[in-house]
Amino acid sequence: MTSFLIAHLSDAHIGPLPKAHPRELVGKRLTGYINWKRRDRIHDMDVLARLVADMKAHKPDHIMMTGDVLNIGLPAEFPLAAAWLHTLGDPKDVSFVPGNHDAYVRSSMPYLLRSFAPWTSPDGGHETTYPYLRVRGNIAFIGVSSGVPTPFFIASGKMGREQRHDFARMLHETHARGLMRVVMIHHPPYRTGASFGRGLMDAGAFERIIARHGAELIVHGHNHRASVNHLASQKGRVPVVGVASASAVPGTPRHRAAYHLFKVTQGETGWRIEAHARGILPGTREIGELGPVALG
Repeated sequence: MTSFLIAHLSDAHIGPLPKAHPRELVGKRLTGYINWKRRDRIHDMDVLARLVADMKAHKPDHIMMTGDVLNIGLPAEFPLAAAWLHTLGDPKDVSFVPGNHDAYVRSSMPYLLRSFAPWTSPDGGHETTYPYLRVRGNIAFIGVSSGVPTPFFIASGKMGREQRHDFARMLHETHARGLMRVVMIHHPPYRTGASFGRGLMDAGAFERIIARHGAELIVHGHNHRASVNHLASQKGRVPVVGVASASAVPGTPRHRAAYHLFKVTQGETGWRIEAHARGILPGTREIGELGPVALG
């Protein structure tokens, strides 16, 4: 039997915000800037640094980061975000998919495509493409983008028709190759996954793709809380696992800074996944074992 260790974190919301030119703080960015100033104490960079150090101490074979490294998509945020992603490890060992805060406004998109290309390019490629496929051992990491610019006070996501088509094809082809399929997306990819104006707009289509082609594991962020749900497929129920923000310090135990470790073992009868959460221990700001994650 062989095993593979995968780490998952999300929603780092790197701060503090760099100084912005007044012309950059117009439209949606202005409201986002005001909102950040009101909640910047939620995201603690010291806690984030210690959480990353704890994660790296476990020497995962691959790291998944499912979006919202940024806050309001300022041009000056992208180099900071890319530098932080480099601290996670070599880009070949770290896969990233963008969230709504990374794709905050239309003018953010060119920076998004260029800055994160090392972590969003497929095997053999050097440019951002979605969905992308990275195969590590017998595991297929499939990165799906749900990060799209949205109007004021909207934090929803969308895959789009072309990406959905390629996603379905990719699931089919990797299954035919006998690979375990791990899907990464920022927004919870099911219809009840988020409140109005915050969910995946084509979640129903995502559910139908999984129902037909299956997957072995789906991970997401966005809600800033730990969660486990399931999607039905012809090949059995698929666990859909959400993780808390990697830098959040207040809130209930499910909302405080954490990351997940998935130990994947391939045996004669198929794949076995064991999941554990590590993060802020109750009553402290120390990082430690929070317990197993029941995948059902």
